[in-house]
Amino acid sequence: MIEFNFLTVLAQWPMLLRGLGLTVALTAVSAVLGVVVGTACAWARLHGGAVLKRGVGAYVELIRNTPFIIQLFFIFFGLPSLGLRLSVEVACVLAMVLNLGAYSCEIVRAGLQTTPRGQLEAAMSLALTPWQVFSRVVLPPALARIWPALVSQIIIVMLGSAVCGQISAEELSQAANLISSRTFRSFEAYIIVTAVYLLLAIGVRQLLYWVGPRFIFSSR
Repeated sequence: MIEFNFLTVLAQWPMLLRGLGLTVALTAVSAVLGVVVGTACAWARLHGGAVLKRGVGAYVELIRNTPFIIQLFFIFFGLPSLGLRLSVEVACVLAMVLNLGAYSCEIVRAGLQTTPRGQLEAAMSLALTPWQVFSRVVLPPALARIWPALVSQIIIVMLGSAVCGQISAEELSQAANLISSRTFRSFEAYIIVTAVYLLLAIGVRQLLYWVGPRFIFSSR
């Protein structure tokens, strides 16, 4: 008869807590920087010059059509061949930012393109600068329209951080691997970590749904 022993795995809570902390930290930094990169790229694809549009378009297509783990490996294992050696954490953040930036670029661009022409004309009639028109008139309502899709993409990138354990980042999935190898309780370890990922995804989604309307695209 198969016996489960979850207490053996839970006894390794310091390792689980460290893994959870790193996963949350990677997600927080990557979400902020990735959305900023995506917004800048969306603006470039709509209003930039021909060369800038092609360059950003190539970046978006490259990232969206290659696996995240290959991008991570290229940054961590490939860049040192060019003389650029990064720490594990920096490599993970860079890979996650580039990945989220490419996907959020298209999401944000879709929101920007739905801005009514009359709204732009009204803003320009008030003698606002192009930056003021974009940052105060165009971007906030665009973000409000695409916020659910953007939040979903952030969650996907957060869950994708599980592959960062492949370069020895001590995030949540790596903690599960280590606990499994030490306790020989693979089923229990991965069940617990699965539950943690599920709760984390739900928590992050609810947090972002609360933060967005109040601090990012508030109409007040």
